[in-house]
Amino acid sequence: MSNLTLNSILEKMTGKDKDYRYMATSDLLGELNKDVFKVDAELEKKLSDVILQQLDDASGDVSGLAVKCLAPLVKKVSEETVLEMTNKLCDKLLSGKDQHRDVASIALRQLFQKSVQQPLHNALLLGRVQKSSANVWTLLCDVLNRFGNLMTTDHEQLLNALLSQLGQIRQVLERSRLPALVTSLASSLSDDLLAKATTEVLFFVHVIQCSCSRAVGYRFGPHLSDAVPLSSITAPALDSFLLRCPRDISTYCDDILHLTLDYLIMIRTSLIIWRRILITTFKRRKMMSTESANEYTDDEDISWKVRRAASKCLSAIIVSRPEMLSKIYLEARLPRLIDRFREREENVKIDVFNTFIELLRQTANVTKGQMDIDDSSPRWLLKQEVPKIIKSLNRQLREKSIKTKIGAFSVLKELVVVLPDCLAEHIGSLVSGIEKALNDKSSTSNLKIEALVFTRLVMASHSPSVFHPFIRPLSGPVLSAVADRYYKVTAEALRVCGELVRIVRPNLESSPLDFTPYVHPIYDAILARLANQDQDQEVKECAISCMGLAISTFGDNLQRELPSCLPVLVDRMGNEITRLTAVKAFAVISGSPLRIDLSSVMEQVVAELTTFLRKANRSLRQATLETLNSLVVAYGAEIGPSAYEVIVAELSALISDSDLHMAALALELCCTLMTDRKSHKNIGSIVRTKVLPQALALVRSSLLQGQALQSLQRFFASLVHSANTSFDSLLDALLSSAKPSPQSGGLAKQALFSVAQCVAVLCLAAGDQKCSSTVEMLKSILGDDSSSNSAKQHLALLCLGEIGRRKDLSAHAHIENIVIESFQSPFEEIKSAASYALGNIAVGNLSKYLPFILDQIDNQQKKQYLLLHSLKEVIARQSMDKAGQAEFQESNVEKILNLLFNHCQSEEEGVRNVVAECLGKIALIDPQKLVPTLKVRTASPTAFTRATVVIAVKYSIVERPERIDDILFHEISSFLMLIKDDDRHVRRAAVLALSTAAHNKPNLIKGLLAELLPLLYDQTVVKKELIRTVDLGPFKHVVDDGLELRKAAFECVDTLLDSCLDQMNPSSFIVPHLISGLGDHYDVKMPCHLILSKLADKCPSAVLAVLDTLSDPLEKTINHKPKQDAVKQEVDRNEDMIRSALRAISSLNRISGGDCNLKFKSLMQRIMSHPPLAEKYNAVRSE
Repeated sequence: MSNLTLNSILEKMTGKDKDYRYMATSDLLGELNKDVFKVDAELEKKLSDVILQQLDDASGDVSGLAVKCLAPLVKKVSEETVLEMTNKLCDKLLSGKDQHRDVASIALRQLFQKSVQQPLHNALLLGRVQKSSANVWTLLCDVLNRFGNLMTTDHEQLLNALLSQLGQIRQVLERSRLPALVTSLASSLSDDLLAKATTEVLFFVHVIQCSCSRAVGYRFGPHLSDAVPLSSITAPALDSFLLRCPRDISTYCDDILHLTLDYLIMIRTSLIIWRRILITTFKRRKMMSTESANEYTDDEDISWKVRRAASKCLSAIIVSRPEMLSKIYLEARLPRLIDRFREREENVKIDVFNTFIELLRQTANVTKGQMDIDDSSPRWLLKQEVPKIIKSLNRQLREKSIKTKIGAFSVLKELVVVLPDCLAEHIGSLVSGIEKALNDKSSTSNLKIEALVFTRLVMASHSPSVFHPFIRPLSGPVLSAVADRYYKVTAEALRVCGELVRIVRPNLESSPLDFTPYVHPIYDAILARLANQDQDQEVKECAISCMGLAISTFGDNLQRELPSCLPVLVDRMGNEITRLTAVKAFAVISGSPLRIDLSSVMEQVVAELTTFLRKANRSLRQATLETLNSLVVAYGAEIGPSAYEVIVAELSALISDSDLHMAALALELCCTLMTDRKSHKNIGSIVRTKVLPQALALVRSSLLQGQALQSLQRFFASLVHSANTSFDSLLDALLSSAKPSPQSGGLAKQALFSVAQCVAVLCLAAGDQKCSSTVEMLKSILGDDSSSNSAKQHLALLCLGEIGRRKDLSAHAHIENIVIESFQSPFEEIKSAASYALGNIAVGNLSKYLPFILDQIDNQQKKQYLLLHSLKEVIARQSMDKAGQAEFQESNVEKILNLLFNHCQSEEEGVRNVVAECLGKIALIDPQKLVPTLKVRTASPTAFTRATVVIAVKYSIVERPERIDDILFHEISSFLMLIKDDDRHVRRAAVLALSTAAHNKPNLIKGLLAELLPLLYDQTVVKKELIRTVDLGPFKHVVDDGLELRKAAFECVDTLLDSCLDQMNPSSFIVPHLISGLGDHYDVKMPCHLILSKLADKCPSAVLAVLDTLSDPLEKTINHKPKQDAVKQEVDRNEDMIRSALRAISSLNRISGGDCNLKFKSLMQRIMSHPPLAEKYNAVRSE
């Protein structure tokens, strides 16, 4: 733009005609927004002067455009010009006319938001001291929010200026801006100035305490001793303290809980007395003026504000202090909260409902996976209060307020989620509330949805017989809701219909209820929605699912209707949007014991399903396989041979290790085809031709495990039974699959185990004769001394072990001696396989082979480690086999124990671990004998013995219920208290045992955590006495012997957060233990990142309080770079560590309120501005 044109615009901007001025200013704004706009120094001053002049224009439109010009202008002119403009605007703000001050304030805010350099805050500060102004307060907040950390030299002057004004505040507007200003300043103050600010403002106004704690988080903690006594009458401040200073507030939590519950029932009379006391106190301090003291009168009833604030404060206690949950229940505080459901102020009542919902959610969170084993469990205590809760909520459901009814149903929903079977005795009293909510003309859609969701949840979680007396009053409103115009109500009503179908006829063979009157009304209501094409997708899917349930349950009463209904479902299979739901509906129908007649649509259904096996949609393919399996089982005779060939051809493409779950389903369908299809004799040959090559390729995969491996074993067993399939050819194919290939080399260890298991299952399915011949063949392989035969010997040993575990091999003479000869092999993998084989062969015949193993352990000192592994296989298998435990107990148990205890002191850690596992598994078999024996050895003078018995207890704590649980409940403390032992090996063993107990049986340790947690936290600390330097000649190497212990301790805390959160105070762990771990070794950082992510999800308030402290170690981790000469392994580990830290940062970023933390906000900005880090962050966030 030329200077001539710009001068022309500036002249018009100063003209007398306001329309000319407006158009010229608009033209200037357009030019300023262009990237190519440039101006010289002379015009720069003239331009800024004219725009500042336009701010005072009599026309509001012109001055508004002038304000908009400032934002792009500050990016085009020099810093000196910006500073000069700031000075002039400050003068206008402080000494200009009243009508110009607001415009000057808006203009300054534009400058501060767009300017990259620090503004003239001193001018604002001096003006603030000289004259109080609401606009100046607002601008000070903006300046401090943006440049607070850059103004450290002026913080003290700013603070003094602020404090000097506190006693002079008069206007309500200014009083409302005070907390924002304090918040803006406090977040960047040093600790000394923060202490000064806190001391000064504590005696002025409570709302500042609340703002201050929100701004500085945990840094406010040291001042709580001054703040809490005074603020014990200010619930909002307490709410903030609980969420922002969870560690320092701990000592006051009991008093706050009592106080909050007192406030919760405060009435008008109490508030008047309280306010008079407060005003008198302030008068004595001379901190409030007379007009402020008289601001409230006794005639005003604002007690509801106190009760509402108390409700939110109680919610903060529940959310931030899960360890106080039992106390809230035990000390009869819950009935007081339930009593407040009758609160007369609706807003307060909704807050009380929300608080109670938080209590229910926290109860569910901390008792997840636990049983109500004692009367101190929060879940058990809640169950005792259910009658009172229902009585109070029933009263609320009779209220006229829609908002109240929605809140009541929300509470009921959460109650059913936490206690699924708690309303069996109260359904009758709730039916009228549900009926009224659905039938009342004044009911809103939200109320109907809440009522329907609750109805569905309660139907799904209770026995059908509970609802039988109330089917009629419930079914009418629900079926009416199916026809509702709002799609969300209709969809939820259809889901309730699905539960209603299950309730009306729970047993298809005999039903205690006459269900026939309800069949056609339900069917007609669903069909009306199913046949309608012009409706929301959610409604379509719900109608399809519900119709599938109705046909599978009432099909024998819908014979006339099926020919018109089934084609509609088939049609929905052809629609891309609804086909997945339709496939699942046919799976439900085909699985019905009623054997619904599908002959009219069978050919279409099978053809459509076969095409779905080629689709890219994984969920669709999975549902299709399950549906085809059900159809083949129920309607195999109605499916033609050509359809089977197409199905088998499609299945072959699904069997690979890229998707093991899909492969397992495909193999299951193959088994069904071969076992249930008697009419088509050639199905076995079709499967052998098309599927067997893929199955043999899958068995070579090192990823094969779990359900896929079991399905593959059943596949080979089914294939050997099918026609035209030779056992010998299948066995040769399996054994050949284990041969090393020139391209990929030998098979992985896991793949060899998979082949061996398939061989064993195949032999047993083929019969005793084939099995015996196979065993003899495998023995002959072991007799070959050729060193080039090691791969065959390895596989032969594994096969013998798998066959011996399933079948007694005592008929094969001297098989144990042949196997034990392999202990002499020079190859470690063959020795390990021989040990495994010997142990598993012994499982097949304990009476013969177990004494042999024990004698060998006594006589063969050099083979003891391998023989102990064999013994471990025997004990581990027997501990899971209830039928074989009696036989095992009759064996030489005493001899086994003596042998194992003699090896407890072995110098080799591998031997001690095997001994510990054996002892732990024997304890499962005979706990009355073993647990006391192990307990005695916790006092052994040998550290290795103490560590071994603790690890043995670890192996005895399994997920399934066992007889040992009751004994361990009383004795486990003797083992876990070894966490105080002087030896680090013993301490680590105790930590590992504690972690296992927390994962599998948390109730065993909950009562001990108050004592154990401080000891556990102590194990996370870096101990200098465990760090040593090894002199390697040319260089020295630092060895940290405490690293494994610290890693185990953090992993234990991670487990405890899942199972015992109600017994923990996360704040005492985060500072200093977690923060220390975040800066520790790589192996420690990884579990710490997981813990931090978990805490961000479960205890966000505790994390939010120290968010700025957490930012530093995380930033250091993501910016860490390996050395230039680092090997690839080190580089990969560093990348894994960075991604782990970014996952933790992503979890922190999801916390509500985290964006208010300046340090964390700046960390996020640096991550997003750095392309490599931003790319990694986006990748982990989308995982």
